[in-house]
Amino acid sequence: MDQKKQKETLILAAKAGKIMMKSGAEIYRVEDTIERICLACGVDHVNVFAMPTGIFVSINNEDQDDTVTYIKRIKSSETDLTKISKVNHFSREFTTTDMTIEEGLKILDEIDNGWKYPFWMRAIAASLVTGCFSVIFGGGALDFCVAFIVGACCYLLSRFLEKYEINFFIRGFICTAFAAACALVAAASIPGVAYAHIITGCIMLFVPGVAITNSIRDFLSGDMLSGLARMTEAVLIGISLAAGAGVVIKLWAILGGVVL
Repeated sequence: MDQKKQKETLILAAKAGKIMMKSGAEIYRVEDTIERICLACGVDHVNVFAMPTGIFVSINNEDQDDTVTYIKRIKSSETDLTKISKVNHFSREFTTTDMTIEEGLKILDEIDNGWKYPFWMRAIAASLVTGCFSVIFGGGALDFCVAFIVGACCYLLSRFLEKYEINFFIRGFICTAFAAACALVAAASIPGVAYAHIITGCIMLFVPGVAITNSIRDFLSGDMLSGLARMTEAVLIGISLAAGAGVVIKLWAILGGVVL
């Protein structure tokens, strides 16, 4: 294999791994996908080390002495199970057909920049999640209506902060603090509204459920470092969510508001 094809193979495999990693895939799935793509391109030996913040790939052939290494940095992540499914389908198709590397890169670009649900649809979904969780935790019809509106506002605020690359800890703190303030004002203004149910529903909107699940799966797969990193991230996000709501509730009580 010539040096140009080695480089193209590494770029293709690392790009597939990056899309999966930043979309919330497990470590073992990312490493397996990268390895399969490299082997399908005629590489004899592949070594992959993936983490939530980066991917390291080294390849070499038996007829060559030099090992080629490629590093892909991952700076942001979001949960997108559709992209993970599409990359999985792409890897199976790439390894079982005569697809070229150029065609593979084009498909991965389409997956990475592909269609997403409209912003208004995601805002409505966030509102429904918030409202339904408020009911699950004991709220009534009024709590659902208030949580529906507050949930939409929290989602808009989160996207606004994300646009300016505010880190996840501060973003979670601000969003839950805003939700708590809105819930307390609503409870004080509208008879029959319980602020606790609204705050709980809003917090559930930002709980890192996928990160917690993947950290456990990484631990079970033997990827201790990645599992610890994801679990630490999930714990820090949880602390920021609780701190944001707790600070506002405490300030509300200090300023003379009624907290039941």
